[in-house]
Amino acid sequence: MPASSVRIGCAGWSIPGRYAALTGDGESMLARYATRFSVVEINSSFYRPHQQRTYERWAASVPAAFRFSVKLPKAISHEAALRGCGPALDRFLEETAGLGRKLGGVLLQLPPSHAFDARVAAGFFGMLRRRTAVSVVCEPRHASWFTPQADAMLQRHAVGRVGADPARVPQAAQPGGDAGWRYWRWHGAPRMYYSDYDDTALGDLAQALAQRTAGARWVIFDNTAHGFAIANAARLQDLLGGATPREPAHA
Repeated sequence: MPASSVRIGCAGWSIPGRYAALTGDGESMLARYATRFSVVEINSSFYRPHQQRTYERWAASVPAAFRFSVKLPKAISHEAALRGCGPALDRFLEETAGLGRKLGGVLLQLPPSHAFDARVAAGFFGMLRRRTAVSVVCEPRHASWFTPQADAMLQRHAVGRVGADPARVPQAAQPGGDAGWRYWRWHGAPRMYYSDYDDTALGDLAQALAQRTAGARWVIFDNTAHGFAIANAARLQDLLGGATPREPAHA
């Protein structure tokens, strides 16, 4: 993907019937989704494992330039709290290897109660980096992560920090950490997962994206509960002048 390009997609590839016209034809819902968008975030991996052949099937359903981000399991992020999770991480990486070159990166979302502990965080990301060079982005939700010390630690391990909406603290609204992969997750505001974004909010996001020209830029809409994510993603594409999955890929 050229440094000047932006990839836009959704958490999951569900297409509400009222928005069916936003995508083209395909043999599956994922294939139809991929006619319009060049990325998707897999959240179901947080709750349960998927077999490698399932990831292989998904990869075979989309164009060559399409990319997936995959959420790390809650067994790692929430239950183990990043400690002693080498075997679980190995299983996850073995499963997601089924995506091949279409694995764009992995997402680590931490619980709001998970405070920054430099030793624990560095230990986990060091372990992760010994296993894979894939792009990684972290979505912390405790205020202690939004400090120069935490940001420097993420940069040392080539880990980006999500720019989230709604933001729990002001610094959380913009991506941080490593600049190689800027990743926005818009969950819906004021009601998370439910609210629609209007053109004013999407226009502000488009301006923010235009100001960040270095590195890969992804935007994922997670306001899926009432199906607004796909409409918001398509509208942001329009505001940015359109986007297609035929762009050169970010590996």
